Amino acid sequence: MASKGRTASYDKLAPDTRYNSLLLSKFINCLMYDGKKSVATRVVYDAFDQIKKRMPDVDPLEVFTQALGNVKPALEVRSRRVGGANYQVPMQVKAKRQESLAIRWILVAIRAKAGRPTHLRLADELMAAYRREGEAMAKREQTIKMAEANKAFSHFAW
Repeated sequence: MASKGRTASYDKLAPDTRYNSLLLSKFINCLMYDGKKSVATRVVYDAFDQIKKRMPDVDPLEVFTQALGNVKPALEVRSRRVGGANYQVPMQVKAKRQESLAIRWILVAIRAKAGRPTHLRLADELMAAYRREGEAMAKREQTIKMAEANKAFSHFAW
């Protein structure tokens, strides 16, 4: 059964050619600009080569999956209107949204930095997230902190 919504579902997605990973294929599709998939694929594979060079004892795909796992948020806040007031209500994040947020935050982090090739920025951000550091991890911590701060409004969750 095909899933509803805008995000790419795994049932129609072909795994990437080098690592045979559906998650990596989804990441490449999210990185892609203007339908230039070969450019996005080359950026990701060059970043993986850079990771392999800097961390020879660890598989780059393992670094990638662990980095995404570290960035995934368990909680987030959502706006809820109750009696004329808007409340930031903390809620659990579904697995598919966790994955989407993690990918988005890593891509926002690498696109925010300028002056270096994208594959180097991607390699740096993935290694930082693997070590639980970096901008994407900071965004995750900020999101969870906001949810913890608004725990008093959790009874408004639907």
